[in-house]
Amino acid sequence: MSILDAIILGIIQGLTEFLPVSSSGHIEIGQALLGTESLKENEQLLSVVLHAATALSTMWVFRKDIGEIITGLFQPTWNEQWQFAVKVLISMVPAAFIGFFYDDALEALFEGQLKLVGAMLFITGGLLFLADRAKNTTKDVSFGNAVLIGLAQAIAILPGISRSGATISTSVLLGIDRERAARFSFLMVVPLIIGKMAKDILDGKFQMSEELALPLLAGFVAAFFTGLVACLWMIQLVKQSKLSWFAIYCFIVGAIAFAFG
Repeated sequence: MSILDAIILGIIQGLTEFLPVSSSGHIEIGQALLGTESLKENEQLLSVVLHAATALSTMWVFRKDIGEIITGLFQPTWNEQWQFAVKVLISMVPAAFIGFFYDDALEALFEGQLKLVGAMLFITGGLLFLADRAKNTTKDVSFGNAVLIGLAQAIAILPGISRSGATISTSVLLGIDRERAARFSFLMVVPLIIGKMAKDILDGKFQMSEELALPLLAGFVAAFFTGLVACLWMIQLVKQSKLSWFAIYCFIVGAIAFAFG
């Protein structure tokens, strides 16, 4: 794996983790286009590093919210912070279950299957079009909503289904305020990313050789800084109901994936 390969994939991960166009689908397409054998050999290690970078960028953007949640959890009252934390835990259950038991099977199913990724990108585009046309989005996230958003997040484990696209679209279609939908979508994924990283490390997937240290560091930095930009940009786009832009993009990339597949 070269430093340039790692930077390219880091930029792809940083942008597509937050923009509703499927990071896993784009990483799969990016690896297929770069076509180097070393990328496939170190795919799981690279995934751990790049997801760590985007998790860190999320935590930086929402550092004030995270600080308030942690402070609120030390108070012995059923306050807003406790309620938010419980909703996040509820939303994690479906994706955590599928990720724990079926993660390897899903990776094997989609590896190199660009046509399948393309089909999932078309589904993502359809969701984004529907979300942009939703009306009466003024609600807060309820406990029942958290379950449904969590199911959307579980489905988004499939490469080509955007996690942020699926969760934000589901939230908006449920009538949740757009800014709250984006905030909940981005914060709910941080514990999942950390959990997946811990699982991958325990499974022995994080075994780094000396020659990989510099490329992985370059990929991490690229993913972190592009992730910061994409996260802040996405919050504004959701508030302005401009998700249709990305729906068109998903249709175009889905068609390209079909062509290369």
